Amino acid sequence: MTMNDPLGDMLTRIRNAQLRGKSTVSTPASKLRAWVLDVLAGEGYIRGYEKSTTENGQGELVISLKYFEGTPVIREIKRVSKPGRRVYMGVKDIPTVRNGLGVSIVSTPKGVMSDAAARSANVGGEVLCTVF
Repeated sequence: MTMNDPLGDMLTRIRNAQLRGKSTVSTPASKLRAWVLDVLAGEGYIRGYEKSTTENGQGELVISLKYFEGTPVIREIKRVSKPGRRVYMGVKDIPTVRNGLGVSIVSTPKGVMSDAAARSANVGGEVLCTVF
């Protein structure tokens, strides 16, 4: 089976792990995934993540999920830009998620960052996903 949307796969793994109440979830490592996790950790949606290696030498990211009073901190995590339909936005068009309660993660020429960071850096880009 080939993987067409590695980021979407990681988001689904996070979603499923939280439904099961797991404290950690692992996903194959990639730079893009690590950058998205950096934003999630920076915004306080996950505890953090660490890189490790599986038996066959494949890189792996182990994500520590975060719960508040037993409920997952991430209520909703959605892929916006998909391989079949990329979604690009200028800095003025980047959406606010739930009136600023959530975060859009944007891949910009200056790196992967939250919607607020992209606005303050005055760059637009590909809206990867929204988290609430």
